[in-house]
Amino acid sequence: MLAIAVVAALSLWFVSAAILPEMLREAPVSSLRQALLSSGVQIGFVIGALTSAVLGLPDRIHPSRLFAACAALAALVNASLLVLPIGGSAAIAARMATGALLAGVYPVGMKIAVGWGVRDRGFLVGLLVGAVTLGSAAPYLISFAGGANWRATVITASLAALAAAGLALLVRLGPHHASAARFDPSVIASAWTNRGIRLAYAGYLGHMWELYAVWTWAVAAMTASFALTLEGGEALAWARIVTFAAIAAGGCACIGAGWIADRIGKENVAIAALATSGTCAIAAALSFGGAPLLVGAIFLVWGFSIIPDSAQFSALVADHAPPEQAGSLMTLQTALGFTLSFITVQATPMLAEALGWPVMLALLALGPAFGLVAMVRLRKMSARARSTPAGGGN
Repeated sequence: MLAIAVVAALSLWFVSAAILPEMLREAPVSSLRQALLSSGVQIGFVIGALTSAVLGLPDRIHPSRLFAACAALAALVNASLLVLPIGGSAAIAARMATGALLAGVYPVGMKIAVGWGVRDRGFLVGLLVGAVTLGSAAPYLISFAGGANWRATVITASLAALAAAGLALLVRLGPHHASAARFDPSVIASAWTNRGIRLAYAGYLGHMWELYAVWTWAVAAMTASFALTLEGGEALAWARIVTFAAIAAGGCACIGAGWIADRIGKENVAIAALATSGTCAIAAALSFGGAPLLVGAIFLVWGFSIIPDSAQFSALVADHAPPEQAGSLMTLQTALGFTLSFITVQATPMLAEALGWPVMLALLALGPAFGLVAMVRLRKMSARARSTPAGGGN
């Protein structure tokens, strides 16, 4: 039920990105406002996640109720796009508010998930991140089915989030769930003082460098590439289908990767995913403008490999954190990652216009390279800790 609720609630995330072409036909909007409509969710998410982490809300409030309240409010705010001026300040503010409320959904869902197990934690968090990924892909499929009727996409996503709120209220807490009795801001300091958490954060930041830039602008990048060999309308339609398939494939990969991670090590799965996605970034740059089948296949592999490591970074934080602090530290992790993703999402279209899409796509490989270094170090640290049980993990 929790996974289904996350899929439904996260369908709100990319609503504006999925329907932007149809909205622009109704009311032209400046490039800056287009970017803000897409990245406003990230801005709001960062604000909401930082507030939630500092106040310790995921560890102090019943997570199922917090999830339900935030999902219901996000659905209502998203529905306001039906009446607000397209691309106006109020619409951008609504997207920011939606993101802030989703900070009470995604990280809180992970808090619930890690309470249901320890040895299979990689699989449990992988299931949740897979649900996040499928939910993020949903607006692209909905918008494809709805065609030019962008309002149908908005309505469908809002109704899905309302259903998610109802499901969340039915979700029970697991035997390993732990709550914090009081507000303790010193918890945040352990993100730096605990080396295991610090390296997990570093890997996550490398991962987030590319993730949302790809998810947000894959349609634009592939449309530009496909348009060199296909007609404009056909190029856009195929770009949407490939983007949905790529993101959805990553969601499915999260579940399998989580199961594997519990057996071969979370760090090893993260290393494999980072190496593959970084290679795809270079391959996408080199193949840009080539055969649509080749470009589409590269983006499919990219989408498959770009997200499975996300769950493992969160699971690693939970492994290295005291149970009563895990919710706040995972929430802070997502806040930092989405702060970085806001920068990359904003910069991507501007750099693509200035340098060209091939150069922009190649630059995205820098993040996985940084994350790889952090994960190799964490793997070595974990190996030393296992060989010397009396040693500390900090």
